[in-house]
Amino acid sequence: MKDEFEAIVKYIIGTATGDESPSGINIPSQFHPGEDNNFAIARNLNSAFLISLSGESHPLYTKANQYLDDFEYHPSWKKSVRFYKDGIKLVRSEISGKCHDDKGFEKDLTRLRSWVGNPDNIKDQKETAEKIRGIFFPEGIALCKNRNEKINRLREKRKIKILKLNRSPIADPAKEILFTSNILITVPSPAKGIDGLPVSPVLKKILKQVTQEEQMYWYDHPIPVGTEPEHNEVLYGLEGLDKAVGFEKQRGIIDKDTRVACVLSVSVTHEGLQGIARKYLEDELRKEKNIQHLDVYVLTESDTIKLIEDIFMPAAENYATTKDFGLMHEVIGVDGEYSRHYSFLKAIAAFWQVFIDPGIKGTFKIDLDQVFPQKELVEQSGHSAFEHFKTPLWGAEGIDTQGNGVELGMIAGALVNKKDIESSLFTPDVRFPRNNFSADELIFFSTLPQALSTEAEMMTRYTHNDLDGRSYCVQRIHVTGGTCGILTDSLRRYRPFTPTFIGRGEDQAYILSVLFDHSQRNLRYVHKDGLIMRHDKEAFAGDAIKMAASGKLISDYIRTLLFSYYARALPWSFEEIKDAIDPFTGCFVSQIPLTVVCLRFALKAASFFTGTSDYTNHQGFEFLHTGVRRLHNTIGRLTENPDPLIDQFRKEKKGWHLFYDILDKAEEGIKNGDHFALDLKEKANDLIRDCKINFERVG
Repeated sequence: MKDEFEAIVKYIIGTATGDESPSGINIPSQFHPGEDNNFAIARNLNSAFLISLSGESHPLYTKANQYLDDFEYHPSWKKSVRFYKDGIKLVRSEISGKCHDDKGFEKDLTRLRSWVGNPDNIKDQKETAEKIRGIFFPEGIALCKNRNEKINRLREKRKIKILKLNRSPIADPAKEILFTSNILITVPSPAKGIDGLPVSPVLKKILKQVTQEEQMYWYDHPIPVGTEPEHNEVLYGLEGLDKAVGFEKQRGIIDKDTRVACVLSVSVTHEGLQGIARKYLEDELRKEKNIQHLDVYVLTESDTIKLIEDIFMPAAENYATTKDFGLMHEVIGVDGEYSRHYSFLKAIAAFWQVFIDPGIKGTFKIDLDQVFPQKELVEQSGHSAFEHFKTPLWGAEGIDTQGNGVELGMIAGALVNKKDIESSLFTPDVRFPRNNFSADELIFFSTLPQALSTEAEMMTRYTHNDLDGRSYCVQRIHVTGGTCGILTDSLRRYRPFTPTFIGRGEDQAYILSVLFDHSQRNLRYVHKDGLIMRHDKEAFAGDAIKMAASGKLISDYIRTLLFSYYARALPWSFEEIKDAIDPFTGCFVSQIPLTVVCLRFALKAASFFTGTSDYTNHQGFEFLHTGVRRLHNTIGRLTENPDPLIDQFRKEKKGWHLFYDILDKAEEGIKNGDHFALDLKEKANDLIRDCKINFERVG
């Protein structure tokens, strides 16, 4: 099957300069070995990789391999060459293994080779693109065709027959829900510099040192230190939540004297920011004069370490649970990949219920670039945000279309973009794309299944007899990082988490840890129609988004690798998992992840070099430099052992069980008046009190 695969790649990239390519990029035209500036070398290495994957029949094959050999030991380029050479071996091995294990895939590969080898066939570009996606991205095949039929089919698959509504639903959201969100901090943009920032001289000195560090983590749109208040999404999001609470008070949904608790985690992109993030945020938050209804608590990595060492380690020793405290340090925290703070911001509700406020019945996470559009919610959905939380669907029990029992202990809402809300609150935030696509999207085009899932799951309204929100509702697999929550009872019984190795897609991965449970009903998200937040990120965080764009792309590639290997580490069959989570979450679980990611990365890199401007060449150079390092590290980690994530998943699951076991024992001790447990409760309250922001102390 080596020849078949190579012929397909050769068709995608072109054989000679001037050839038409379905990717829209002619790779041979980018391969100029005689050019020796850094931009040209990066472009040539990337082109040589794709040409080499095309096999010996490609006229530039020998020159491409020689070019890779020439730079193999070059101090500046040896890492890139090693990445590409390893990639060639791994891709060929993966395709060969897949053909050996799956004869259907082997036949599809043969059919595609025959198709692209016929000049009459490839005149139909749309059909050819669909056939190529059939190999690399089967989840996206023909999703643009017969959309309504596919939307209805997915919606039917997600349907839940309700057996029992929650008899004790959320009654007072302001007192029974712990709201959470995450703050992501990074260094200032190089374009703005540090000297002119509105921060102290000491902070400027530290920032200059931090900018010399290697970046550890990449986030979608972190807040650069020194961001102007009008562009700071922490201030924006908190003020939006505060206004939403004020609206609820005016509407009479909650008491006028009630203050809503909101826990914020703080994650940083560079290690040197850990020591200054809290002080910086406190100074910024104390400038905010409009917070009237919130009690805000900010927890950094050092606070979570203190929580472990002052609360959980003594508890583990006292209750003889374990002496392996490393498990807790590994899973409990907020610095690291997205998964760390995401799992923590769910688990903190259980901690809060045991040690701080036993009245907490659930938690709801928002993103700080999102706000509740209360006026539109009432006008178009009939309920305010907090009224939506009171639905008895949250915590209901039912049966899915496969006959499996489900517990709807989690809840998920939807998003509407700020620019679309005037049209309708129920405008999907992700729409079906037009037929044109970029080169890498020929290999992987997640927007297609994302748009389908958005329409089928997130836009469902309970206005029909077969979906009335009383007898039938919809479960959600596709959720967003904010606008979702979980009841503490379900949290403490099922104990879901996102493993710490997951970066992007932490929200989608959360349910995977407990996707199937044969000892009890499967835990699922209930879709609450009308629970919609307005997404405003482009309205005020444009610079941060542009600054993080390249890192976000590479994180998306890593997401495919990790999701694909993670699915194989779970204690259920690959086919069973895929059937449950397709099309959107499942599209990142690939049968050939190394092939998809390497091709997608190389084609995207090539797209930066299609122009002649220094700006796009610089973008391509930086994209390759960062991508090679991050992808090579991830691929190396995943391919060193046959099942690289199984032990990690089991270890982290054990760590979270330890966390919840300790909470159960401490809660029992507190109820029984045990002095040790009561002392833990006092220490916990002291810790949380120290994390509270006093908005009255304005600098």
